[in-house]
This record gives sequence, structure tokens and C-alpha cells, in this order.
Amino acid sequence: MVIETERLLLREMTDDDFHALYEVLSNPNIMQHYPYAFDEDRVRSWIKRNVQRYRELGFGLWAVCLKNSGEVIGDCGLTMQLINCEIRPEIGYHIRADKQRKGYAKEAAIAVRDWTFNNTPFNMVYSVMKYTNEASAKTAMSYGCRQVDEFADAINEITKVFAISRDEWIGR
Repeated sequence: MVIETERLLLREMTDDDFHALYEVLSNPNIMQHYPYAFDEDRVRSWIKRNVQRYRELGFGLWAVCLKNSGEVIGDCGLTMQLINCEIRPEIGYHIRADKQRKGYAKEAAIAVRDWTFNNTPFNMVYSVMKYTNEASAKTAMSYGCRQVDEFADAINEITKVFAISRDEWIGR
């Protein structure tokens, strides 16, 4: 499966994407709002987990590739996450440091949002982040989300929850 935007292709990850994803997920600045930056084993596990999601659910985080070169610059996609004690569909995104602030996360997240509402029965899609992750919050708002919840938790101290409903998406 491939999702195409003006500048990007989103496709299923493979083991061949290891080095490109390692560059993103091991970067302490990019992962500063996670409990840890990824080591090699965690990146390999990340890829395997997403490949399993494709088989079991038909979706997961996809490799974000520049359309003009095929270069992998991050990931973006749909996963099922535990959000304030409920399993919900979440759009997540990570973009390589030198490609940030160019609109790629927004473009990819819009494509995933549209894919989700066109291809799944979900009536709401979420993005969840640590309260200090202002860049991720801006990306969530840029693809149409509004903040719908905030709660204390052991990992993030405070987690912010953004969401957009199918009806809000239709009304855009």
C-alpha cells in the first residue's frame, strides 16, 4: 500500500529502512519527549512491530519518503494506542531533524487522517503527546485536531490528547 501526497509517498516499512529510521528514532533531540531515544534493537523492533500491524490491522506507521528521491525521512501512520485507559486510533509522526519545519509532518498526517476516515470505521482519530511537545501539538492542530483531554501519567507527567472527528473532517 502507498499513500501519495504532493511531495511524499507513505509506504510500508521494511528492514531496508533501518538506517534511515535509526537516524530519526535514535536522535535525542527528536525523541526528547519520549522516555528514551531508540537504540538499534528498539529500531529493529519498531520496524517488526509495524510490519506485524500491517498484517493484522491493515495499517501501522508507514515510512515517509520524499516523492522526488524515495529518501526515507521519517514515519507517520495510524496505530492503536492506550489513551487514558481506552484503546484508540492515533496518528503518530517522526521526521528527521534536517527535514523538520518544512511541512512534511503536517502533509503526512493529513494524508493519514484522510486515509483513516476513508478506509476505516473510526469516527475519531487522535494524536497524543507529552505536554512539553509543542511541535507535535502544532502538527496535530495543523491537520485539524483540537485538544480534547489532558491527564497525568507516569511516563509523560502530563499527556495532552488532540483529536478530530469524522464529522469535523467532513465539515472541513
